[in-house]
Amino acid sequence: MSAVAPGAARPSGARLGIAVALAAITMFALLDVVSKVLGARMSVVQILWVRFVLFVPLALALAWRPGSGIAWRSGAPWLQVVRVVVLLVEMWFFLSAFAAIPLADAHAIGASAPLLVTALSVPFLGERVGWRRWTAIGAGFAGMLVVVRPGFAEFSLPMLYAVAGAVLWAVYQVLLKIVGRVDGAATTGVWTAAIGAILLSVIGPFAWTTPDAGDWTLLVVAALLGGVGHVAYSHAFNLAPASTLQPFAFLLLVYAALFGWLFFGDVPDRWTVAGAALIVASGLYTFHRERVRAAMGQGA
Repeated sequence: MSAVAPGAARPSGARLGIAVALAAITMFALLDVVSKVLGARMSVVQILWVRFVLFVPLALALAWRPGSGIAWRSGAPWLQVVRVVVLLVEMWFFLSAFAAIPLADAHAIGASAPLLVTALSVPFLGERVGWRRWTAIGAGFAGMLVVVRPGFAEFSLPMLYAVAGAVLWAVYQVLLKIVGRVDGAATTGVWTAAIGAILLSVIGPFAWTTPDAGDWTLLVVAALLGGVGHVAYSHAFNLAPASTLQPFAFLLLVYAALFGWLFFGDVPDRWTVAGAALIVASGLYTFHRERVRAAMGQGA
């Protein structure tokens, strides 16, 4: 067996990480559909509260280790708390956006998150980003402006929610990578469920409306998709480098357009398609340069 540099994923691990990330992304896409339906019937806080409370027993079960109990001890507890707070606020922004604008529009804006991860990797992960990738990041930001169209009649507050969600989703992924250096995915799942449930229990009762049987079913489905999806995504980051996984995040945009059309009859307009194409092209070029940089051992 050939030696692998510290911190690098073995090829087989990278392939498994991609497969796990794809499964998680598919679950996130289905979760978005369920969340959009629920968002028309109840508050975002209530949706998140039920999701995280139901996620607690699932996370504990996934973290159970025969002979040693639940793997809940963290090597970076305060960082875990910050990570969960960022996740909760990000989810609130995106769920609020989903309830008001088409999924494709929200995800076209959210597709800028991988580019933001690259930018944030400089101060937080100590990585180098050369002028080519900074140019691609700038082009991706321009693509986001095409989708949002600030100053035009189409611009709306929910679009701004999606922008804030994209920024926080990028921050979350960087934090997830840092936490993954000391904690396994199961431990991270326990902290996500526990901290989320505790914080939301403080404000959840003030936003409660009694769900009917159909809404309860959707809430349980949302909890399962969100819980398993986040644990799987955390595990994917432990298996493969962030730069390897980021291009696959664009699949969410494809899912959003497809599911938005199938379930809600939403067809993306030309501005959304144009902006999304620019964002995706910028992102793919950024990760191409990341591979070149890694091969050459220098900033690119």
